[in-house]
Amino acid sequence: MIRLPFNGIKGEMESKQVYVQVPCVEMWGETCTVLTEVRTWFKDKALEEMGRKYWKKRSYIFQGFVRENPLSDDKAPANPIRRFIIGPQIFTTIKSALMDPELEELPTDYLRGLDFRISKGAKGGFADYSGSKWARKETALTEAEQAAIAEHGLFDLSSFLPKKPTDVELKVIKEMFEASVDGQSYDTERWGQYFRPAGVTAPTGNNAPATESAPAPHAVAPAVTSDFDDEEPAVATAPIEAKPSTQKAEDILAMIRARQKA
Repeated sequence: MIRLPFNGIKGEMESKQVYVQVPCVEMWGETCTVLTEVRTWFKDKALEEMGRKYWKKRSYIFQGFVRENPLSDDKAPANPIRRFIIGPQIFTTIKSALMDPELEELPTDYLRGLDFRISKGAKGGFADYSGSKWARKETALTEAEQAAIAEHGLFDLSSFLPKKPTDVELKVIKEMFEASVDGQSYDTERWGQYFRPAGVTAPTGNNAPATESAPAPHAVAPAVTSDFDDEEPAVATAPIEAKPSTQKAEDILAMIRARQKA
């Protein structure tokens, strides 16, 4: 997903920054116009910071059981097989075991599998999950867990991926991207029937939005949105400014428009 920041919502008095998430079509093996532009920014030191802000944010869909839960206010669902959205840091740890040729059984095996413990800390002002790890001792699914799988079945994780944007929606994404770089406010009338910030309703009189975010995922084996690529920039080590300077935004927009005319 690509996160587009906007300086508030057009027509509203408060100018609190809002974000719109849109699917990156590289998920389907196609060329993403946003990342095609953003990749060029990493060739210029002055634009690297902006590039990281608009770079795709990866997540991975899993399903499984929660055996120990530190969240006291969490209510166990009727179907105990839960869906999880896992970030790249935890995914790397999970993947290392799934790909380990020395393991006789997959960690997801029903009888000889391993529990995975998520540990959250903080490092440099950011969440740190480096303490997360697979258990050393094999643990079989309990009778109750096996019965849940027999009763409910496992989820088809691919059904929880975002809807692929249409040609019209791709044009809207491109338009929103340029408006975001320009420091504009989010325009509900122009884009509200396609992509919206959380909590914003579609414009009156329009149909339901053309793109709906899929519910969170769940599973015993991972379904990845895309493979890692060598062009992915390094993660920023410090918070990124909320909006670019006016001059920087104008320079970037000028480059984008020059390429469009070429």
